[in-house]
This record gives sequence, C-alpha cells and structure tokens, in this order.
Amino acid sequence: MSFQEKNVTVSLVNFTLILGFFLIRLFHMIQNETFNSTSLFRLWGIIIVLAVIVTIAATILTHIVSVIIQAIKTGEENPQVEDLEDERDKLIDLRGTKVTYFISSIGVFLAMLTFALGQPPLVMFTLLIFFGVVAQIIGDISRLVLYRRGF
Repeated sequence: MSFQEKNVTVSLVNFTLILGFFLIRLFHMIQNETFNSTSLFRLWGIIIVLAVIVTIAATILTHIVSVIIQAIKTGEENPQVEDLEDERDKLIDLRGTKVTYFISSIGVFLAMLTFALGQPPLVMFTLLIFFGVVAQIIGDISRLVLYRRGF
C-alpha cells in the first residue's frame, strides 16, 4: 500500500467511525426527546474536535507503525518512507475532491430544501453536518477505488 493510500484509508476509517458516533448520538437524542439546540451544538463540537484530533493522531500513528514494520521487514535502522506525490496522486486527489464537493453540494441543497419545506433550522444544520461527513467518506472511497484501479 502506498503512502497516499494509507492516508486515505486512515481518513476513511476515521470519518466512518465519526459518522457512526454522530448517528448513534443523534438517534439517542431523538428517542430521549433531547433534540434541542444545546445538546445538538455540543454534539457538533464533539464531531468537529473528533474530526481534527483523531485524524491527526491516527495519521501520525499510521506513519509510525508503517515505518516500524518497514524497518522490521528490511532490517534497516533508518528506513526510507516514500512520501513523494506525483502527478497521478494529485489527479486522484483532485478527482476525489470533486466527488466530495459534488456530494456535499447535493447535501446542502437537500438541507436547504428541508428548511424551505417547513422543518426547523436544527434539522437543516444537522443534515449539513451529516452530508459533510458522508461526502468525505464517499470522496475517500472514490480515491481508494482510483488507487486500486491504478487510475
């Protein structure tokens, strides 16, 4: 697995777990009838902090573990990590970003449509967060597919 594929895989796993946590907490709020602005803003803050901190920590740990594994395989004391990004990697990243923006745009449209159809603003903002995370997951999946196909 290349350096970029490892990064995309870590991001995919991270955002999938964050989406699962978000949906579970959201369903608990709906069941317990605590779907109000205070609890929802707290959930948004947790999701944003998780997205930033866990992504950084998981990426660093992945690089450390991959260097350790490479050192064990090759027997070298200072193994070289090939983290170069060529034109193919940049093009794959751009195509994944295009997919992410497309899904995110559809999500924004649907969220605004719910508000226009009379739903409360909390529903609209919850859908914005939901579609943002889903767009990131779908973009990461498309990047992995492009890497696996060899572009």
